[in-house]
Amino acid sequence: MMHTAVGWHVELEFKEDDQHTRAAALVRLPDGSEVRAHGHATRHRVDSNQPRVGEEIAGARALNELAMQLLTKAHDEIDAASGRTSHTINV
Repeated sequence: MMHTAVGWHVELEFKEDDQHTRAAALVRLPDGSEVRAHGHATRHRVDSNQPRVGEEIAGARALNELAMQLLTKAHDEIDAASGRTSHTINV
Protein backbone atom coordinates (compact mmCIF):
# COMPACT_ATOMS: atom_id res chain seq x y z
CA MET A 1 0.00 0.00 0.00
CA MET A 2 1.31 3.46 -0.91
CA HIS A 3 1.28 6.31 1.58
CA THR A 4 1.56 9.99 0.85
CA ALA A 5 4.87 11.16 2.27
CA VAL A 6 4.76 14.77 1.15
CA GLY A 7 2.57 17.17 -0.76
CA TRP A 8 3.62 19.98 -3.05
CA HIS A 9 1.68 23.16 -3.57
CA VAL A 10 2.26 25.07 -6.79
CA GLU A 11 1.37 28.75 -6.88
CA LEU A 12 0.56 30.63 -10.09
CA GLU A 13 0.21 34.39 -10.27
CA PHE A 14 -0.84 36.37 -13.34
CA LYS A 15 -0.33 39.94 -14.50
CA GLU A 16 -2.25 41.13 -17.53
CA ASP A 17 -2.88 44.06 -19.79
CA ASP A 18 -4.89 44.25 -23.02
CA GLN A 19 -2.26 42.40 -25.09
CA HIS A 20 -0.02 40.45 -22.69
CA THR A 21 -0.35 37.91 -19.92
CA ARG A 22 2.58 36.99 -17.70
CA ALA A 23 2.56 34.04 -15.32
CA ALA A 24 4.87 33.32 -12.42
CA ALA A 25 4.97 29.78 -11.00
CA LEU A 26 6.45 28.75 -7.67
CA VAL A 27 6.80 25.41 -5.92
CA ARG A 28 8.24 25.03 -2.42
CA LEU A 29 9.91 21.67 -1.92
CA PRO A 30 10.04 19.74 1.36
CA ASP A 31 13.77 20.49 1.74
CA GLY A 32 12.93 24.21 1.91
CA SER A 33 14.14 25.06 -1.57
CA GLU A 34 11.97 26.88 -4.07
CA VAL A 35 11.79 26.57 -7.83
CA ARG A 36 10.39 29.51 -9.80
CA ALA A 37 9.49 29.84 -13.46
CA HIS A 38 7.78 32.29 -15.79
CA GLY A 39 5.59 32.10 -18.86
CA HIS A 40 3.96 34.61 -21.16
CA ALA A 41 1.28 34.95 -23.79
CA THR A 42 0.61 37.72 -26.28
CA ARG A 43 -2.80 38.28 -27.83
CA HIS A 44 -2.81 38.93 -31.56
CA ARG A 45 -4.53 42.23 -32.32
CA VAL A 46 -7.28 40.56 -34.39
CA ASP A 47 -8.19 38.07 -31.64
CA SER A 48 -10.94 38.86 -29.15
CA ASN A 49 -9.87 39.73 -25.62
CA GLN A 50 -10.18 36.48 -23.63
CA PRO A 51 -8.12 36.82 -20.44
CA ARG A 52 -8.72 33.19 -19.42
CA VAL A 53 -7.08 31.95 -22.63
CA GLY A 54 -4.03 34.13 -22.02
CA GLU A 55 -3.82 32.79 -18.48
CA GLU A 56 -4.03 29.20 -19.70
CA ILE A 57 -1.25 29.71 -22.25
CA ALA A 58 1.03 31.72 -19.97
CA GLY A 59 0.33 29.34 -17.07
CA ALA A 60 1.07 26.27 -19.16
CA ARG A 61 4.35 27.80 -20.34
CA ALA A 62 5.35 28.64 -16.75
CA LEU A 63 4.47 25.14 -15.56
CA ASN A 64 6.39 23.61 -18.47
CA GLU A 65 9.47 25.65 -17.51
CA LEU A 66 8.97 24.64 -13.87
CA ALA A 67 8.82 20.97 -14.88
CA MET A 68 12.05 21.27 -16.87
CA GLN A 69 13.81 22.93 -13.93
CA LEU A 70 12.63 20.15 -11.59
CA LEU A 71 13.91 17.51 -14.02
CA THR A 72 17.29 19.26 -14.20
CA LYS A 73 17.41 19.55 -10.39
CA ALA A 74 16.64 15.83 -9.99
CA HIS A 75 19.24 14.93 -12.63
CA ASP A 76 21.90 17.02 -10.85
CA GLU A 77 21.03 15.39 -7.52
CA ILE A 78 21.34 11.90 -9.04
CA ASP A 79 24.77 12.83 -10.41
CA ALA A 80 25.91 14.32 -7.10
CA ALA A 81 24.79 11.27 -5.11
CA SER A 82 26.26 8.73 -7.53
CA GLY A 83 29.48 10.56 -8.38
CA ARG A 84 28.96 9.94 -12.09
CA THR A 85 27.04 11.36 -15.02
CA SER A 86 23.67 9.65 -15.27
CA HIS A 87 21.47 9.10 -18.27
CA THR A 88 19.36 11.99 -19.44
CA ILE A 89 15.90 12.15 -17.86
CA ASN A 90 13.36 12.21 -20.66
CA VAL A 91 10.09 14.07 -20.51
